[in-house]
Amino acid sequence: MKRLNIICIAAALAASSAQAQQQSLAASLNVQVFPAKGQSAKQQSEDEATCYQWGVTNTGVDPFGVQKQQQATQQQAQQDQEMVAQAGAGAGVGGAVRGGAAGALVGAIAGGDAGKAAVWGAAAGIVRSRHRVREERAEASADISSSAAQSAQLSQEQITSFKNAFSACLQGKNYIAKF
Repeated sequence: MKRLNIICIAAALAASSAQAQQQSLAASLNVQVFPAKGQSAKQQSEDEATCYQWGVTNTGVDPFGVQKQQQATQQQAQQDQEMVAQAGAGAGVGGAVRGGAAGALVGAIAGGDAGKAAVWGAAAGIVRSRHRVREERAEASADISSSAAQSAQLSQEQITSFKNAFSACLQGKNYIAKF
């Protein structure tokens, strides 16, 4: 019997500890809320849920949806960056073929050693192709980074708009709310 009581007390303590560790809705949004009129934790939780819905309705922004969308955008940008890094593989070979052919043609027309001209043309073709690919990669990478940064800024503006509405609602319900 004594052992059963100890187990029950331990289970109750563990449950209350788990509840204490759960974040409120406001805390998960990084908004600090103080119950200015001594509202209970239950009342605060209900008011936060009401203000969350009010904020979503009035701003058209669901901050958790925006966060998920931003994570997906970041993952897509990383995948695009990886594709850019892999793009143009083998460009040196294509440049060598084109340069070699052009060199051989020029060498033959000029009456010189077409083989030697082809080698020089191939080398020049490799260098030119690799340089062009590097420039294209850099430009594509910059475009991806710029697009991702613009998306992140827009997401932050949307979340700030929501937090303003959420905080205003809570202040109307006699809470002090800061973010």
